Order: sequence, then C-alpha cells, then structure tokens
Amino acid sequence: MKKMKKWMAGALCMSVAASLMSGCGQSKGSEEKELVLFTWEGMFPQEVLDGFEEETGIKIVYSNFDTDETMLEKLAQAKGGDYDLVIADDYIVEAAIQEGLVQKLDKEKVSNFKNINPLYQGQFYDPADEYTVPYGAGIPLIVYDPETVDFEIKGYEDLWNESLKDSVALTANYRVINGITLLSMGKSMNEEDPAVIEEAGKKLLELAPNVRLIQDDNTQNALLNGEASVAFLYTSQVTQALAENPDLKVVYPEEGLGFGIMAGFVPSEAPNSEAAFEFLNYILEPEISAQCFDYIGYYCTTQAADDLVNPDLVVPDSVTKGEIIQNVSEEADAAYNKNWTEFKAACD
Repeated sequence: MKKMKKWMAGALCMSVAASLMSGCGQSKGSEEKELVLFTWEGMFPQEVLDGFEEETGIKIVYSNFDTDETMLEKLAQAKGGDYDLVIADDYIVEAAIQEGLVQKLDKEKVSNFKNINPLYQGQFYDPADEYTVPYGAGIPLIVYDPETVDFEIKGYEDLWNESLKDSVALTANYRVINGITLLSMGKSMNEEDPAVIEEAGKKLLELAPNVRLIQDDNTQNALLNGEASVAFLYTSQVTQALAENPDLKVVYPEEGLGFGIMAGFVPSEAPNSEAAFEFLNYILEPEISAQCFDYIGYYCTTQAADDLVNPDLVVPDSVTKGEIIQNVSEEADAAYNKNWTEFKAACD
C-alpha cells in the first residue's frame, strides 16, 4: 500500500536533538514534566498540543522523522529509549513490536481506549490491542460524478462495467490495485497463492479498456476536470475532490475496504511513559480527536468523535469489513509485479 506519509514527510528538528541532549541527567521530577513525541511533521494542530501542556503542565518536545524506516532505525539505536511516544504506520509498528521496542499499554491509564472504533482494532500489527492506539486511517475509495455515470457504483466490481470505457482514473500502487481486484473476486488483498494471483491478473487485464490514466499524484484532478468520470483515490485526494465538488459521490465498496492505519505506541524504555499514556488518553477525548482528524484529514478512528468531526472523514456504520495490505512471500510479490507490468502495458 502507498505509504500514508508521502505528503507528510519532514526533517528532524535540530533544536529537538539539542533538547534531548541537554535532558541527560535530569532528575525524575523534571522528566515527568516533559513528553518527547516522535512522529512526522504536522501531525497535530498546535491548539491540541498547547491544550495538553496547559491542562497537565507537561511540555511537549516535538521531534520529527521523515520516513517510517528512519524512525525504526533511531528507535533501535536508542534501544527503545529517548522517545516517550511514537506515531507511525502499521507495518513499521509491527516491526517495532517484534524487535521488543514497544511496551504494553496500561489500559487503566488510557481509559478512553473504549472510544476507538472496533473497525480499526485487532489488526495484524497488534491483534490483541495490547500495544497501540490508532491515530487515523488512510482509506482509498471510489469517487464518481453522477452527472456522467448512468448507474450507481457500489463496489470495485462496477469498475469493470463496459459503460465506463476510457473513463476510470487509478492510483499507481501495484499492491492496492491487485488487492481491489482480489477483493472483487472474494479473495484477500494479501493472497499468497500464485495461481489465484494469476487469475487476478487475468481479470485486471479485462479492466484495461476502462482505464483513462494511472498516476499517484493529484489523481483527483482527472475527475475534477472531466477527463475521467470515475476515480479510485487516496484519502487526501478524496477530501480534495469533495472540497472542490461536493456533488461527487463517494463509494465505500461493498466488497470491503482496504486501508492503512497510523498508530501511537510507547517505546519499551520511554523516559516518561506516564506522560505518554496521559497524552494518548487526551487525544482519545471526542472533542480533541475531532480537532486532530479535521486537521490531518485522515479517517476518524475514534468512534466517539464521529458526530463531531467532518462527516467526510467518517466511515458509515454499515461498513464492517476492512483489510490492511501486508508483506507477502517473494513468490507472491513477483506474481503481483507481473500482473502490474502486464496491466500497465495493456493500458498504454
């Protein structure tokens, strides 16, 4: 799946590094007044950070990384220390847990855990919900112009409708497009059987006549300027498309969602895990969650905030199926790549 943070990458703040260095040797009492938050740039509205500091007296030291892999490398070098709270993508969180760099949540101190939407719980990276708190979901969706499409689109299967010839815009992630094809066949997005993946490749080739373009950046523009009548878009592109044309229709595919989740966790040797638990509990407050999701533009993972957040960021209650793309075997990945290469050639 396309890494959720492509448009949120930031550079490591040198002043934060200096702050961390100067913090060495502090007394326990002074440590309890500081929370070192390690995540991408621009993940929280300033008023939320200021509100937490005002409410608790705990100063937030905001440290940035540019990629998930950079985060994991730095956390491993620190042996699970230096940082009190990390927010990163699902697949890298799984790696951090497997490497023993994450401590279990103290649910008594994160009493607002009950506010989390069950749809985003029990995922592959934390199946028992022992280590993480979800913080937003990226969900690629179908969006179409009802003025130019003469039937109601309900799922991925409808993208193959012959009436959509040369009018579908797709994002360019090979696993995601293979994945939605598999979902249309009643299979998993993480199918490992090469024979089943080959069948998905044959079906994908049948979609080629309907495809107008395949691109990752600003795919929504093809829908907005009329070049395409239907588009399969990343979360940020969906919100941009709706902002410019509220009459567009969004489809939560009946076959189930494919999504990615950002999640917060407390490193195994966090200097101030108490402050981290307090902050996680704070951002699970409905009003605070709504502020956060309206700001970052990802789907709301705090169910208790659904009535407060921008309704475009809330998955309907009727949607109960979702799957995250995971790593697969080399053999399966090669089969997915073969499908993708042949599909793109057919679309040219």
